[in-house]
Amino acid sequence: MRVQEIMTRRIATVHQDDRLAFVQDIFTQSAFRHLLVLNGQEQLCGIISHADMSRALSPYLGTDAEVERDRDTLQRRVHQVMSRDVITITGAATLQSAARIMLEHNIGCLPVVEQEKLIGLVSWKDLLRQMIK
Repeated sequence: MRVQEIMTRRIATVHQDDRLAFVQDIFTQSAFRHLLVLNGQEQLCGIISHADMSRALSPYLGTDAEVERDRDTLQRRVHQVMSRDVITITGAATLQSAARIMLEHNIGCLPVVEQEKLIGLVSWKDLLRQMIK
C-alpha cells in the first residue's frame, strides 16, 4: 500500500511569521498535533508540533503566577520555534518506508510532497489505523 492512499489531504498550515498565539489557538481548537509551516512563497519551510509549542511557551501561562514576560512568549514567531529540517516523503512511497523513516528520525508525521508541492501529511496514527483495518 502507498502513502497517497492513507495520507491526510486536509492539511493545516501556518506561515513562518505568524505568532505563537495564533498557533496555540489552532492547537486548542482542533485535533491537529502538527502544523506545516509555509514561507512567503507558500513553500514548505518547517513544521511545528504541539510539543514544540509546549517547550516554547512559559509554563506559567494561564496560572495565578503568570506575569507579562510569560504572556510575551505568545508573541514569538513560528520561525523561532519550528523545526527547519523537515523530512518529507512522496505519495508513491510504501507505508513500510514511511514507518521506517518515522522510527529512524523519531518523528510523528511526514509531509507528503510531489514536485516540491505539499499535497498531504501522513502520521503515525494514519499508519496505525491502516494496520488495524
